[in-house]
Amino acid sequence: MGIGHHHKDGHHHDHSSGGHAPAHGHGHNHFHSHSVDAKNEKRMLLAAVLTGTFMVVEVIGGVISGSLALLADAGHMLTDFIALSMAWIAFRMARRPADWRRTFGFDRLSILVAFVNGLSLFFIAGMIVFEAAKRLSHDHQVLGLPMLLVAVVGLLVNIVVFLILISGDKENLNMRAASLHVMGDLLGSVAAIIAALIIYFTGWMQADLIMSVLVAVIILRSAWYVIKESAHILLEGAPEGLDRRTISTDMHEQFPQITTVDHIHAWSITQERPMVTLEAHIKPDADIEETAKAIKVRLREQFGVEHATVEVTKAP
Repeated sequence: MGIGHHHKDGHHHDHSSGGHAPAHGHGHNHFHSHSVDAKNEKRMLLAAVLTGTFMVVEVIGGVISGSLALLADAGHMLTDFIALSMAWIAFRMARRPADWRRTFGFDRLSILVAFVNGLSLFFIAGMIVFEAAKRLSHDHQVLGLPMLLVAVVGLLVNIVVFLILISGDKENLNMRAASLHVMGDLLGSVAAIIAALIIYFTGWMQADLIMSVLVAVIILRSAWYVIKESAHILLEGAPEGLDRRTISTDMHEQFPQITTVDHIHAWSITQERPMVTLEAHIKPDADIEETAKAIKVRLREQFGVEHATVEVTKAP
């Protein structure tokens, strides 16, 4: 149990086993549980295996039928397979405990993986559009029936994979990024089915190119969402709902002994691990230790912050 004392300057410090920690209020509880991460890891591995297996089938089907839409979807599934595999590795790495060099552990690795996955989606979308533009100027034949059969099987596989992923932790960005990847695949399969039906019944080959470009647009939309959110976390942006202006106002309203609140910083290690640091100045007759504890409780209950560093000093 830490022994607290007050210095003449009004700062409160807490000495606990493990070192000297200034100014206080640390909460070390993580939002995610290891059991949840273990389930996410198993779901991710199963999704990767299913996606990788059918990707090979779709490549073969695309080559046999001559369908760019199928090959585009297979290309998307390739990035999905890589993305799901990297996400699985990230979950495995996150098991490793924190050390002196990585004091927050390896949780942030999953955010980095999500960011890289988003960038990979931009690349594959560009390749699809480029190939469609090349084919536009040349006649090409597509076998509608084989294309349709492969696309239908692909749709069923993507539905199964999508259901596996959305049954996991919906707050985990890595899971959400993977789900978006698969959603893009699912819609790509739908587009391939539509193109196959048009070709089979009308013989209009351009439907294949149009649907392949549509798949590329779907991919870009998913990519932008993933990159935007993961980059925000990597750049230490404030999590949603943790506006420092709102926190400051709330502190003043809840604690009449507080005169000013400043140096408020909010960020997150992952989307499940928001963090806040702040300095509060209180009236000379107020209790420093009790105020620090009360602020931590308020941050946890009102803003969902389990890990907060709070420094409390007495106003002159």
